[in-house]
Amino acid sequence: MAPPRILLCGDVLGRLNQLFKRVSSVNKAAGPFDALICVGQFFPDSPEQLGELTDYIEGRSQVPLPTYFIGDYGIGAAKHLLSASKDSANLGFKMDGLKVCQNLFWLKGSGKFNLHGLSVAYLSGRHFSDGQQFGTYTQDDVDALRAIAEDPGIFDLFLTYPCPAMNENHSTVNYFIHNAEASTSDLPHGFSDSPGSDSTIAELVAEIKPRYHIAGTKGIFYAREPYSNVDAVHVTRFLGLASVANKEKQKFIHAISPTPASTMSAVEISTKPLNTTLSPYTYADQTVLAKEATKRPSDSDADSQYWRYDVSQKRQKYGAGDGDRLCFKFVSSGSCPRGDKCNFQHDENAREQSLRGVCFDFLNKGRCERGPNCNFKHSLQDEGESHSHKKRGSENASNRSRECWFCLSSLNIESHLIVSIGEYFYCALAKGPLVQDHILIIPVEHLPNTVLLPPETEIELGRFQNSLKSYYKNQGKSVVFFEWVSKRSTHANLQAIPVPSSRAAAVQDIFNLAAEKLGFKFVALRKNENSDGRNVLRTQFDKDFSFFYVELPDGTIFSHLVEENERFPAQFGREILFSHDKNGEKPCLS
Repeated sequence: MAPPRILLCGDVLGRLNQLFKRVSSVNKAAGPFDALICVGQFFPDSPEQLGELTDYIEGRSQVPLPTYFIGDYGIGAAKHLLSASKDSANLGFKMDGLKVCQNLFWLKGSGKFNLHGLSVAYLSGRHFSDGQQFGTYTQDDVDALRAIAEDPGIFDLFLTYPCPAMNENHSTVNYFIHNAEASTSDLPHGFSDSPGSDSTIAELVAEIKPRYHIAGTKGIFYAREPYSNVDAVHVTRFLGLASVANKEKQKFIHAISPTPASTMSAVEISTKPLNTTLSPYTYADQTVLAKEATKRPSDSDADSQYWRYDVSQKRQKYGAGDGDRLCFKFVSSGSCPRGDKCNFQHDENAREQSLRGVCFDFLNKGRCERGPNCNFKHSLQDEGESHSHKKRGSENASNRSRECWFCLSSLNIESHLIVSIGEYFYCALAKGPLVQDHILIIPVEHLPNTVLLPPETEIELGRFQNSLKSYYKNQGKSVVFFEWVSKRSTHANLQAIPVPSSRAAAVQDIFNLAAEKLGFKFVALRKNENSDGRNVLRTQFDKDFSFFYVELPDGTIFSHLVEENERFPAQFGREILFSHDKNGEKPCLS
């Protein structure tokens, strides 16, 4: 299947007739194209140009291609966008565009959607704090986008109205500015420090790491050489677009045809062009990290043989925000990458209500615009009510399965990693493996842990574990199984990590040492051929608490029930097996 063909445009400024005349011409000569994306100011600067916009909205003129825009301000913006917002078809949580008229869609706030196979993220408007209803983005929008960025997968396109504030002083290569004279130059004077630059965008693009970042507002067409990303194998290409019919005759229409990342092989994704540069955001990232490093307390156990956690500070129950608004990321997933710096509340009770199927808008605002069309509950649920309303619960489970990247029915599933599928479980290679042949055993059903699965599933689980033991044994290795069961877990995964047989005896001591440093002792029990160990494990488990257990190479099972206020690292098992000794070696895995 051919990759989608997309047209890009900068500031429209209400010049719709000129824009769509050009689009129709390009589409006829080089098309067909699948969509048009406008990333600059969409609405006009003067009332004289409102007539063009009204003609399209009222149907007297036709938009030739599905068109998406994010620069939602200018003359007439408030009137037309408010009308679109009140349309019953646009109510609720829509990230794929609010329909303004036939073939014209407003990308409001921030979000992510699929456009002909391309994963598209966007942040609409400018970062102003003057209370404008349209044309600005809020901290809510930024936090929601950061939450979306935590999802697995690569973003193909990232759309912003302002350009990011780039730091190009540390690059040793040239950049290309394409204008009427097709000149070649370094980053143009004033590009990074003009009012159109936005440091928040720079932070977001460094976190999101899109394959293409597309922005407007600078008045020029600027195609930067691709740059490498920190902690990612793919490169990013930046495109800044000029305004429609600009006097300088800068290019305002640009075509791309990227293959969706979801269909590309690992080799294709990681291929870097010869002109790839360092990231223009790397220096800024390092500066931030350096500042944070000076604030960290010294670690008296810096030379500790197997442990790298600072447990001197307690995790707060709530975020540092002083308002009443809830953090979408925390409520939906149970964690927030901004931690104490988050401006919104990390409310455990709201998280519990969300797990019982209560609508986020209802929890956050006390109302939901979708009303009876919403698939979630609009009342607080007691613990016993979590399984009521079977029809709606079924719908919620279906929605979660579509979004979960462990569910086989999900569009996000990375099927190329799957090794074997059984009736109750399937095996897959870990996406972020500690070592080669790091395997996950995952329930087929969307369930939060393997401890409370029905007894009939234990037989198949045992078969998968025994098969992995035999496979690793043929390679001269033993295996460690462990599972972290958080109260906020959504889809369980039992991790299987091979260790050299010569190191197997040391694993127990290493886990005991780590537990001692965290101030607890494991409960130890033996697992035999009849799976009595896992039966006893169930008696140790309490669904109201988080839980960690590890099965050692000799069959011993260590378990620990995490107390309410206890700080316990979610990556405990991985960190223990990957920890280094004083000589820089990994005693478990090497």
